[in-house]
Amino acid sequence: MGGGHHVTPPKIPDYRIYKVEDIPHLMRTKLMLEKQGLKDPWLRNEVWRYPPESQLGMWGPLREVIFRKVGLGFGLAVLTIIGEKIYHHYYPPKEHHHH
Repeated sequence: MGGGHHVTPPKIPDYRIYKVEDIPHLMRTKLMLEKQGLKDPWLRNEVWRYPPESQLGMWGPLREVIFRKVGLGFGLAVLTIIGEKIYHHYYPPKEHHHH
């Protein structure tokens, strides 16, 4: 019923690429647990939740917003203004009587 298409399963990454030491937040958790004489054997399973940009420190997300998202927003705003100017050039607004 699938139309004869062969679907390849997604590639599962090797578990060894996920290191707690690469994520500062998880390292703080690990050190806090060690101070109390505890160890979380499943902490490595949380590494995938932290995207690579989270490793840039607390200013990483702000830099991403300023340099990536604001540029996109500014470009879209410029396109909108140009579109409005062109539209009003060909279809001028009718005068409204103000009371």
